[in-house]
Amino acid sequence: MKIVIIGASGMVGSAVLRECLNANDVEQVLVVGRSKLPLQHPKLISIVSNNLFDLSEIKETLASYDACLFCLGTSIGDSNEDVYKSLNQTLPLAVAKAMLDANPAMSFIYVSGKGTDSTEQGNVAWARIKGKTENTLLNIGFKDAYMLRPALIIPKNGEQSKTKVYRLLYRYTGWAMRVLQPLFPSMITDTQKVGRAMLTLLRAPASNHIIENEQINLLADQQII
Repeated sequence: MKIVIIGASGMVGSAVLRECLNANDVEQVLVVGRSKLPLQHPKLISIVSNNLFDLSEIKETLASYDACLFCLGTSIGDSNEDVYKSLNQTLPLAVAKAMLDANPAMSFIYVSGKGTDSTEQGNVAWARIKGKTENTLLNIGFKDAYMLRPALIIPKNGEQSKTKVYRLLYRYTGWAMRVLQPLFPSMITDTQKVGRAMLTLLRAPASNHIIENEQINLLADQQII
């Protein structure tokens, strides 16, 4: 497989990148972001783009890839609703359209969140916004599209959240989360499991395209490196 990752510098994205680079059946990983990753690896190609909303300049490069894993996002607590919508709806849909235009046979996986509102009618702004994003991605025309809805994500291998509140939460309560993780599979996962679940979906497509937290954990246990 040849895989594109958007958002590889974030907590989830960096874990997804690590799992892809470690997987024997992943031939190449293309990271597209606003800055070059410090990591070097024989499988890794990095493209710096100042405008992720328009990837038309790299259309020919994208055409040779089999899947796009979209891991970029932000908390609504870090921005107002307009900025949140831009980064969590406008951007992923723009990237998806670019990927689909480059290769209609590509698969697309989007990291959403538990509690996303598929009706798009609820009172919670972030849930409505991500609900619209999910629904559009599922119907845009990809061969396969999956919406991952993790709940609480524990950083597994040294990843760091870019949100200060989350960093403090993990620092002081991470030990408790790790103890509770096996007891609450529907509520707790970790960065490694998210990455491995994505690879499982690419290897063996699932009939369910909205993947809740418990299913993420189950899919992760099926992965083969």
